[in-house]
This record gives sequence, structure tokens and C-alpha cells, in this order.
Amino acid sequence: MSSTSKKHRNFIAEPIRGKRVTELPGIGETLGERLSGRGYNTADKVLGQYLVMDRDRRSFERFLRKNCNANSKQVSDCYNGLDTWSKEFL
Repeated sequence: MSSTSKKHRNFIAEPIRGKRVTELPGIGETLGERLSGRGYNTADKVLGQYLVMDRDRRSFERFLRKNCNANSKQVSDCYNGLDTWSKEFL
């Protein structure tokens, strides 16, 4: 895996409870607002979707593109963050 961002390292370092959606790697203020507008205002709600999709990268990519118009890098960063976090904490 390539080097990770500081945001990624911070995200995976601790439990997800109480984290804002914008704390997810790849999700900034604009995408965070879009996700919040669709009811995904916390990182654990996005994690829930990731898990419901059985951790499938393509399904998760469609979810993020549909719900916040994320680009490929944003999708990849978010997916990788959730994947790493879930391997550590679940």
C-alpha cells in the first residue's frame, strides 16, 4: 500500500464513535455537506453502509459517487480508511 495521509493515520488510530463525516479520509467539507444532507452526518453511518455492502469496493464507490459525487481518489481514500479501520477494530 502507498503511504497514507495524516488524516488517514488519525482516523484509524482510534474508535469511530463520535467522529464527524469529514474526519473520514477523502471526505472534506464539500463532500461532508453533501453526505450530511442525505443523512450521513457521522463517520459511523458511512461505516454502516460500507459494512452493509459487505465491504465491496465497487458497491461503496457507487454509494459515494451517488450520494456526494466523490471522485476516484476521494472514493479510494475513504474506502481504504474504512477498510483499515475495520480490520483494526472489528
